[in-house]
Amino acid sequence: MKTCRTIADCRAAVAEFRRAGESVGLVPTMGFLHEGHMALVAAAKSAADRVVVTIFVNPTQFGEAADLDAYPRDEARDLAMLKAAGVDLVLIPSVEEVYPEGDETIVETTRMANMLHGLVRPGHFRGVTTVVARLFNFVQPDIACFGEKDYQQLQVIKRMTRDLAFPIEIRGVPTVREPDGLAMSSRNVRLSAEDRKAGLVLSSALDAAEQAARQGTTIEALHSLISDTIHAEPRATLRGLDIVGAEDLSDLSGPLTTPAAIMLSAEFGGILLIDQRVVTP
Repeated sequence: MKTCRTIADCRAAVAEFRRAGESVGLVPTMGFLHEGHMALVAAAKSAADRVVVTIFVNPTQFGEAADLDAYPRDEARDLAMLKAAGVDLVLIPSVEEVYPEGDETIVETTRMANMLHGLVRPGHFRGVTTVVARLFNFVQPDIACFGEKDYQQLQVIKRMTRDLAFPIEIRGVPTVREPDGLAMSSRNVRLSAEDRKAGLVLSSALDAAEQAARQGTTIEALHSLISDTIHAEPRATLRGLDIVGAEDLSDLSGPLTTPAAIMLSAEFGGILLIDQRVVTP
């Protein structure tokens, strides 16, 4: 496994893959890897000859400097996990490499970035699309894999890729969960034992919503069911709850007749957790 810290070195390594006629899969991460990331790596390995993973804690997608500073990091552990998983190339660029001095260019999906969870975290998705566009340019992969847990992020990246005509296939990978149902996240290690237990209310609320959807319900009833479930947990502070069209994040109302994406965010002891589920009638 080769580790690169500059764009030039990364491009040179990828060029070797290309000269051998090999396809390239990309898995962008912010490090502090867990089994959810490894599922993305496995998906990329199944779809491409070579797998490139990027590790970059992107400052432009954090609203609070304290949140950025508190983001967990463990490069040695990450590299060991990636090597064991059979990754071919890891790019670990500096902030200055990704955002050179005098940088002033951004990439933004004007509608999808400023709705739903984007209202809870202003500027977040602009930071995501800007850095992902740059990573796509650095690596120029054939396929890129992203988790479905960040459902709005996945749809935003798909739209950006389409709009900018990147010749890249975007693949969504199902959410990986802990044995008790909590969605895996690098933020989970920052939870207290009490908040970790309370966080299970997210998956419980989504389980209840999925069952209600199968039995026949309305968007309004689903909203009430999920909201009531979250509010019943005293350690949870509901930050965002959206039920939208699964493909285009469009507004839904009335009887549930098409697949709907439920996107949920809540704080536990100041730590924001997110979860999602696509439900069908």
